[in-house]
Amino acid sequence: MKTKDIRGQSDEQLTLSLNEVLKNLFHLRVQSATDRLETPSEMRKARRDVARIRTIQRERELAKQRAALEQARQQTQTAAQEQPVAG
Repeated sequence: MKTKDIRGQSDEQLTLSLNEVLKNLFHLRVQSATDRLETPSEMRKARRDVARIRTIQRERELAKQRAALEQARQQTQTAAQEQPVAG
C-alpha cells in the first residue's frame, strides 16, 4: 500500500484498512508459527502498512488538535479586543 493511496482515504476508510491489514498480519503470524508461510517478506510489508496507516491517522489527529487550538486562540483574542478598557 502506497502512502499516496493511504492519504487519499477518509478517516473511516483508514480504520477499515487498518483492521484489514491487522487481520492479514495475524494470519501471516499464524502461518509463520506453523511453518506454512511461503513469503516471509509479506510480514514485513504488513507491519510497514500498519505503521503507515497509524502514522497518517496520528498526523490527522494532530492537525485537528492544532486547528482547534488555533481557533480557540483567535476567539480569545477577539474577545479580549472587544472588551472595553477600564480607565
